[in-house]
Amino acid sequence: MDTNILLESGTNELEILEFIVGGNYYGINVAKIREILTYTALTPIPNAHPNVEGAFSTRGETISVVNLAKCLGMAESTEKEKDMFLITNFNGLTVGFHVHGVVGIHRVNWSAIVKPDSLINNASSGVATGIVNFDGKLVILLDFEKIVADITPEVGINLASVGNLGDRPVNNVPILYAEDSQLLSTMIFEGLQKAGYVNLIPTNNGLELWEILQKFKEEGTVKEKAGCVITDIEMPQMDGHRLLKLMKADPELKDIPVVIFSSLINEEMYRKGERLGADAQLSKNEFNEFIHELDRIIREKYGA
Repeated sequence: MDTNILLESGTNELEILEFIVGGNYYGINVAKIREILTYTALTPIPNAHPNVEGAFSTRGETISVVNLAKCLGMAESTEKEKDMFLITNFNGLTVGFHVHGVVGIHRVNWSAIVKPDSLINNASSGVATGIVNFDGKLVILLDFEKIVADITPEVGINLASVGNLGDRPVNNVPILYAEDSQLLSTMIFEGLQKAGYVNLIPTNNGLELWEILQKFKEEGTVKEKAGCVITDIEMPQMDGHRLLKLMKADPELKDIPVVIFSSLINEEMYRKGERLGADAQLSKNEFNEFIHELDRIIREKYGA
């Protein structure tokens, strides 16, 4: 999808596509949108998940469509003249989402996005990643990765595959990582520990990790306490690209290896990460590859 707006890398900005489901307003990062299509009749898929409405073909490609109203426990539309398909691409997977209308695109700063509290968003079942106020109207950013992972678990982080790495030595290099999803943060923590990395500092977003690095600078303990940084891209307050840009511009932090671990590793995002100085970039459905890259970086940097 071409929005004719090219965001500069590391500005901590994103574009949100606002859309409607069941009369409520939701949002998705435009970086996940490949295209928007008008609603068309779907072919049912036998024995598919109840939230998969069907499939259709376009330009020789067959795309499965998720009924977002069903996922959110809302009534489906009876008049589909304004309904649309959001064709998304993340974690290397193309998925369509049936929505009830598209409002428009907003450019916002991540600092304007509030993370939902535990009353709104349970870590295991919630599907809201953030809330943003557009002219007095609250728009909920949805966790599309979780929605898809609930339907097809193999597209998410697969910790079972860590066992295929064989016997692993304990590695005490201090690793800080930023991940706003509590569920995914726990999975990353467990996966890294299974892979032998035991000196871990989890944070909820790029700003929190950046503030910890500033504390280490004040203490004079950066080299002892910050051996490597792992970061998601999409996060409230400060995204991963902004964090990376700030680190590489700081003389005391620029030599810390930074690994981007995100569902948004498409061609455009990969180029942005390269320009900003990322040492490696992996998709969240590539956990074993992520561990191998982390091994390489730690070995080359520290001989460990």
